[in-house]
Parts: sequence; C-alpha cells; structure tokens
Amino acid sequence: MAMTTTQRARASKIVQIVLFIAIVVAVVLAMDWARVAESFFAFDKIAPMFPGLILVGLKNTIYYTAISFAFGLVLGMVLALMKMATFAPYRWFATGYIEFFRGIPALLVLLALGYGVPAAFPGTSWPYAVVVMVSLGLVAAAYIAETLRAGLQAVPRGQAEAARSLGMPAWRAMVTIIIPQAFRIVLPPLTNEIILLTKDTSLAFILGTVASQYEMTKFGRDGITSLGAGLTPLVVAGALYLVITVPLSLLTRRLEAKSNLAKR
Repeated sequence: MAMTTTQRARASKIVQIVLFIAIVVAVVLAMDWARVAESFFAFDKIAPMFPGLILVGLKNTIYYTAISFAFGLVLGMVLALMKMATFAPYRWFATGYIEFFRGIPALLVLLALGYGVPAAFPGTSWPYAVVVMVSLGLVAAAYIAETLRAGLQAVPRGQAEAARSLGMPAWRAMVTIIIPQAFRIVLPPLTNEIILLTKDTSLAFILGTVASQYEMTKFGRDGITSLGAGLTPLVVAGALYLVITVPLSLLTRRLEAKSNLAKR
C-alpha cells in the first residue's frame, strides 16, 4: 500500500533523526576524550595569558575593528556616490575599485601595505594601527560601498524630488534626507560587516607585532607554544571573539526584524 505524502514526510524525518543520532554516537565513541580534554580544555595552565589577553588582546581587537570600519564606511560612502554619479569616469573608477578589492584576500592587502609602503617610499614607516586600519578598511569599503549604494537606491525618488521642489540644493537633500534614510535601511548588513571585520583583525599578526599591539589571535597562537596547554589558548581566544560577534549577530537579527515590520 502506497504511503501518503504525510506518511512519507514523517518517515523521511525519522530516517534523518536516526542517521543524525548514529553519526553523533559514532563520533563520541571514536573520540579520545582524555586527549581532547588535555588539548582543548587545559584551563588550569592558561592563567598567565589572561591579563594580556583581556587587557591588550581584546582591547586591540575592538580598536582595530572600530578604526577599520570607520575608514571603510567613509570611503565606502564616497565610492557609493561615485558609482551613482552621472560623470562616467567616477563610475568606472568606483566599479574597478570595488571589483578589485572584493576579488583579492585581505591578507594580501595587509602584506602589500605593511611591507610595500616602506619599500616604495624609503624612510616611510606607518604606525602599526594605521596599516591595519587602511588595509582592512580598503577591503571593507568595497563591500560597504555596494551595501550603501543599494540603500541609497532604495530610498523613494520622490524624497529627493520633494526636497528639490522646496528649493533645497541636491547635495543638501542627499546629506540631510537621502543618506539618513539609506542608513536605516542598510543597518543590518553594515552590522554584519562589523562582524566580518572583527574576524579579519586576526590576520594582522602576519605583520609582526610587539606585545602591546597583539590582538586575540596572536595571544592564542603564542600561548600554544609557551604555555604547554595544547590548543586551549585558541579555544579561549575563540570564546572571546564570540563575546563580540554573538551580540552583534543578535543585534543584526533584531534590526532585520524591525526592518521587515516597517515594510508591512
């Protein structure tokens, strides 16, 4: 006797549940829990890394994220306006920039600016924070520009026309009316960009740093070799990243929910 659609769906769900439980049980039985505890949860050995990890690593990670996002936001807005300009060379430049920096890894940009600037301009040495800010900001600007452009284009055209009818100059209408509305529209994706930047700060260690410039990944990486705690330092560093990114993710979902309600 053929099963009904409801019965097939129920049978499929049961098979998936059984398969999932079987995989979990197999992994649990195959894992060497003693070694896992020694490698990932040796919290008794990592006390020496905590003052620096919290007071320096966490602080620097937040600082590098903030300045990189500020740089990327300003540059991204300029690029978004250029891509919408009637002057064709502006559009060509913005399009080329966006495609270029969206197509190359942030790590390459960090290396290019960290080692390329002193090589191209002998005697020039940018502060470490400036290199991180500009490198990550250049990449972030390419993504932010597309987000802001979508937001600007989502603002009803009638808003600008109404401002023009009142005698308001185009630049003033853009600054006081269009851009504020566009920001409200794109707040959720901009929050996602902050999360991505927070994680990208972990690439900064490639430039070589002094202790006062360490971010959380650098502390975790050094802790592996200096503390004899296996991968526990990375576990702790990862948990601190989650302390930053999880609230931002929750904020993003809340903003998206508000945006969806406003559209109804």
